[in-house]
Amino acid sequence: MHLFFTDVQKVRNVSAVPGLSAAELSGVLDRFAPALGTPVLLSDSMWPVEPLCGWFRELSLNRRSAKTMHAYAYTTLMLLRFLNARGLDLVSATELDVLEFRRWRLDDGDEIVGEAAWDRDAAAIGCLYDFLVRQGVVERRPWRSTTRQPRSLSSGTRRDLRVRHMELEQYLYFRDVGFGGLASDGDLDDRFRGWRPHRNRAACELALLTGMRVQEWSTLLLPELGLLDGRRAGTADVELGACAKFGHHRSVYVPADAIDLLDPYLLLERPEIVEKAQSALRRAHRDLFVVTRLEADGAKARGVLDGSSVTRSIRGMAADLRRIAVRETGDGLDPLALFIGAGGRMLTASGWDRVRWAAWERMKARAAGAAHVLPRRCWVYHDLRHTFALRLLIYLTRLALDDAQRQRAPMSTLLGHMSGNPLLQVQRRLGHASPATTYRYIRYLKDPMREVDEAFRCWTAAGGATYADIARQLMVFGDGDAAQR
Repeated sequence: MHLFFTDVQKVRNVSAVPGLSAAELSGVLDRFAPALGTPVLLSDSMWPVEPLCGWFRELSLNRRSAKTMHAYAYTTLMLLRFLNARGLDLVSATELDVLEFRRWRLDDGDEIVGEAAWDRDAAAIGCLYDFLVRQGVVERRPWRSTTRQPRSLSSGTRRDLRVRHMELEQYLYFRDVGFGGLASDGDLDDRFRGWRPHRNRAACELALLTGMRVQEWSTLLLPELGLLDGRRAGTADVELGACAKFGHHRSVYVPADAIDLLDPYLLLERPEIVEKAQSALRRAHRDLFVVTRLEADGAKARGVLDGSSVTRSIRGMAADLRRIAVRETGDGLDPLALFIGAGGRMLTASGWDRVRWAAWERMKARAAGAAHVLPRRCWVYHDLRHTFALRLLIYLTRLALDDAQRQRAPMSTLLGHMSGNPLLQVQRRLGHASPATTYRYIRYLKDPMREVDEAFRCWTAAGGATYADIARQLMVFGDGDAAQR
């Protein structure tokens, strides 16, 4: 068996297909071509392996990301080869066979995995068998459900993910020194030769003040923020769609401060990047989505794509289409993307990673006297989202407490409590599907370990006690308590 992944653009770039004109080929692809990265499994005789190819197409139609489809495909291929080696297939596999595959992945495979990786495998296998049941290929999943794990092969281990956030001093060092090229004391650093500090600082501010994920803020388009043709709105409500996690639509509020902080980049750096990129954009003109006009108050883009006139919902535009969207302004081609790099294209995830690691190396090199603001591991962009969530939760909690004190009531009415619940408000802003995900932030409202540190510090200051002395005294107190009981 051979596993491939679709790339429609490569087909479009073929100069000719026998029996089809360029326009006819484009029409066929627009109608039938699967999404970029859709897996295709072929037999040794190069025939599609069903029902797996049907399942892959369903994943594509359900707007699963290319990364997810890749992972599901490789898991399925491993399972299929494992079963074939035992003389079985997906239909004849029993619960024991699937459990043996799990043991092989965890303990005996060439590349054994941990429980977290197996849980991702289990999600893929469960999704596959759900499809097989719907198609009538099998009657039910081959494994039995239990009360603790109904319908799941997963390990059942609940992982308490750590919420890493920044304090104000840490954030300023991260933004100004790492991304902005300033010296540790806040002055300009003459030795700084970093690239596009205004763009990178603006990206940090936008991520912090909106709580968007990196795949969301890095793929924003100018019309989504009302920033075309010199126009500016005080604030913006961005309707996220295809670029949101799992494609779950939600609205994100962008405050006026975040838009104001874009000005140095939009006025100084971005025009220079666009001007230098004109020759590259012109050469790639036939591969671009050239937008001729925006419709429905900027919600739709109409233009030419692969020689055909098309209209696309901006909210529904995936990152690969956003990356090639440009406007013909009369002075040249202007990318619709907010954050762009060399060649006028939207920065990829790897491009933003290079920016982050360069900033980290710079922060470490200039950490003399400021080492306390650096964590042990490199900051990631998602830490800005955590910081947004925690700061917003703290602020809303304080508002709720102040409101309760003004009303002189231990608790407001049930309706008021539900509508003003800080946790639910933060959940909605972050786009979390479950309150349990947002609940992780509650522990950081008050960190008990800080109080423990203060207690030990007081002991040490008062009597010169060491941690060993304290431990011995606690053991004595414990024995006394035991004797009394």
